[in-house]
Amino acid sequence: MIIGVGADLTDIRRIQASLERFGDRFRNRCFTEVERARSERKPDAAWSYAKRFSAKEACAKALGTGMRRDVYWKDMGVVNLPSGQPTLALTGPAAEHLARLTPPGHTARIHLTLSDEHPYALAFVVIEALPMA
Repeated sequence: MIIGVGADLTDIRRIQASLERFGDRFRNRCFTEVERARSERKPDAAWSYAKRFSAKEACAKALGTGMRRDVYWKDMGVVNLPSGQPTLALTGPAAEHLARLTPPGHTARIHLTLSDEHPYALAFVVIEALPMA
């Protein structure tokens, strides 16, 4: 069963401007260590950061909280499965909120797709509750 859906569109130029203006302060406030390492390896880091920023916004919408109710940027991190497929790893209050949303006897799975076409980055999140075996 679907327990949450969220989408977000981010302007890559806005993220580039934040990176230039605030540098590590912005990176460290909004992104996990894994996200920073992956983004900094890219030829155009702003594109990678913009997709991850968009994924966090989409996830907060899917959780039904937005960026409030103790759900913070670094509580949601884009990670890749062994196949390379992106998903989100939640920690802290975001993980606790997801646990409250997940019906008893189910486990939550977060589906994430990312795309970009300059000047925009797009993320779409679906949170699914799967019956435990």
